[in-house]
Amino acid sequence: MPAASEQRPLPIGPVRRLFSCSPTKLATWVSCPRRFRFTYLDRPTPSRGGAWAHLSYGSSAHLALRAWWDLPVEDRSSEAAGHLVRDVWASDGFRDEEQSSQWCERAAQQVGSYAERLDPAHEPRGLERLVAMKTPRLTFSGRVDRIDEVPFASAGEGIDEERLELVIIDYKTGRQTPSHTDARASAALALYAEAAQRLFHRRCRIVELHHLPSGTVARWEHDDASVNRHIERADQIGAEAGIATSRLLGGEGDPDTDFPARPSAQCSWCDFRSVCPEGEQASVQRQPWDGLASG
Repeated sequence: MPAASEQRPLPIGPVRRLFSCSPTKLATWVSCPRRFRFTYLDRPTPSRGGAWAHLSYGSSAHLALRAWWDLPVEDRSSEAAGHLVRDVWASDGFRDEEQSSQWCERAAQQVGSYAERLDPAHEPRGLERLVAMKTPRLTFSGRVDRIDEVPFASAGEGIDEERLELVIIDYKTGRQTPSHTDARASAALALYAEAAQRLFHRRCRIVELHHLPSGTVARWEHDDASVNRHIERADQIGAEAGIATSRLLGGEGDPDTDFPARPSAQCSWCDFRSVCPEGEQASVQRQPWDGLASG
């Protein structure tokens, strides 16, 4: 055996940097690499469009529910939820003050009705909780609207009050009522579940979409295999985005080739439509309030 001074260090290959991402970042790459580049890489950021009323509406509802759980238990009423919506209401993107006021009251009613079905004595395990994890190719992080802790329920054994499991809850305010298929297919929810399970060292395989306008709950219970499929897919997406990003930041390749536009009707809702010729050609100009539900 050679002396210590004669030992040679083992060769070390290049260290592969993990791709840092959130659910939104991954989804943006899938929907349109050009939009990904505009959003996350180009500096200065290309000119964006104005605010969207439906996003202001959704943001206000989320803020109100977050504040509702911060109230003392005795103050958690449906009326209080409605008042909180009015307190945090954002009017950006609405046609005028009248439309904004109408939607504020509509949101107050919807959030109040939702809160009426909640148990005010319940204490969520997490609210707007940041969860994070590493996969073979990603460092993933994101904020979960709500994480509940409930008695473990097994199809074969019933409810075990001595064991607890976590439930990932995501609030939805869009026009379409989500289904259990949407909950199952959501990569964000599956990744949140795995990240929460690792963080809290407690089983987390149930995910729920709570649709405030309709009051419905779309629920899905994953198993390890289905969660792993979502993780593998996220790794693939992250690898693609990471390679393109490294090429751009390293001065290699061509931005338009590595980050192509994927024009579709969804370009109508893109913040960068005005600076993307393909997007303009594939879509129609939308008013900032067109995303609101009719009626």
